[in-house]
Amino acid sequence: MKFKNIVKGLLGVIVIILAQSCNKSTLDNIKPTGTPTSTNFWKTAADAQAAANGLYEKQSNSEDLYGRGFFWFINASDDMVVGRTSADRENIKNFICTGNESSIYAPWSLHFVVMKRANDVIANVPAINMDQSAKNFILGQAYFVHAVMHLEIADLYGSDKQGAPLQSRTNPLAFPAQLASVKDNYAYIEADLKKAASLLPYFDQLAATDKGRAHKTAAWAYLAKTYLHAKDYVNAEKYADSVILSGKHALLSNYAGVFKIANNYSSEYIWSVASNLNGQSILPGAMLENKGWGLYNGFGYYQPTKELVDEFEAGDQRLAATILKKGDTFQYFGQTYTYPIGGKSNSLTGYQFNKYMEPFSYAGGIHISPNGDEPSTDLNVPLLRYAEILLIKAEAQIMQGKNGDAALNQVRVRAGLAPKSGATMADLKHERRVELAGEWSDRNFDLVRWGDAQATYAKPLHGSDGSVVWKARNFDPARDNVWPIPPKDIQISQGQLKQNAGW
Repeated sequence: MKFKNIVKGLLGVIVIILAQSCNKSTLDNIKPTGTPTSTNFWKTAADAQAAANGLYEKQSNSEDLYGRGFFWFINASDDMVVGRTSADRENIKNFICTGNESSIYAPWSLHFVVMKRANDVIANVPAINMDQSAKNFILGQAYFVHAVMHLEIADLYGSDKQGAPLQSRTNPLAFPAQLASVKDNYAYIEADLKKAASLLPYFDQLAATDKGRAHKTAAWAYLAKTYLHAKDYVNAEKYADSVILSGKHALLSNYAGVFKIANNYSSEYIWSVASNLNGQSILPGAMLENKGWGLYNGFGYYQPTKELVDEFEAGDQRLAATILKKGDTFQYFGQTYTYPIGGKSNSLTGYQFNKYMEPFSYAGGIHISPNGDEPSTDLNVPLLRYAEILLIKAEAQIMQGKNGDAALNQVRVRAGLAPKSGATMADLKHERRVELAGEWSDRNFDLVRWGDAQATYAKPLHGSDGSVVWKARNFDPARDNVWPIPPKDIQISQGQLKQNAGW
């Protein structure tokens, strides 16, 4: 792990704490090897604010977390394929990876780096003499960010048989230990999010300069999601209702509007990667046609399948907003083109995701990075938005034997479709797929938690012309419901970490 990737954007003793062992493993990096050597940090309100700023730096300013790295796990689903030859990424897609792949190790490591930063804030900020409301806001952010990072690690690596590793707050010198079950991870996350919600203000109470920081309904929203993943449907419904009944959020009238720069902080916003053309998430560029038809250095990594396209009902307005298919017109660098431009595309499937194309529509590239090797944009990439909260409520209600029509139909009607009556889990699964396609909601994890992954992945994936573009895959739920823990960190733990079964 390179030193510059660990310490970028931080100051003073934070640099010392986070970079103590920068050439060792991730979990060794986040294990303090002693007390900080500096005596001039964790003293002032400015120190606390600098530490709070550090909570977001790796989330937004690293392609290996919310840029493209973490997205390789989502790419494992039936919604998309690896668009460019890459053995490591193809191994992830085919569930034959080892955990040593950089595309697995990098996001794994960054999650623990961010959690370490959050724990440092939680341990040190309470003793600082500063305005109490400002202190509460900083602590609330730390609990929230830790919980989000922890939830993603728990979902990827934790099972009922073996939980995901976690650094002890009571004994930070101890090597991060695996909890007994992922249920224990979820319980820890739930407690953190409740603490965060008690400390954080509502989004509309934030100063303009604080937009993009944690807020109260974001904590409730992630509580709803955590309880859903823990299969506690009563509390999933309860906290989805906390968001809904707060009156702070609403669906935009136009689905395509969700993915426009002007609506980065609209009523549908709950939590996103705060981005701009100078850095942050490169996902829009990662999804753009490889080499961008000669106008920009798109990466062409994630290409939608015919299976996804065929899932949309006739008249569903989300299809055009989500997918570019042959003959569709779109704006690109200030001009109107027909997809694919010039009749040529290097898309393996013959499709491209359209959700993140708005930044590339402007003449002069005014909303995209001038450095095509780091193709960030001014569009905030959604991580959890209000439509998903409605679908979480609907799923929780259906799983309790209740009627989930009201929440689910808000999403359908916005898409121009007739409402459902007596919606089933099949209806809910369909709605999640088409509403959240190509987003961080993680279709692969949905299939895993529903028990649908094995049957789904036993079928090949197709391109627009009907040809097979990805062969059927062998998915063993006993092993593949979770991902392999990086062996290098198992080795450095001297046996304290155990590999997930079968890997």
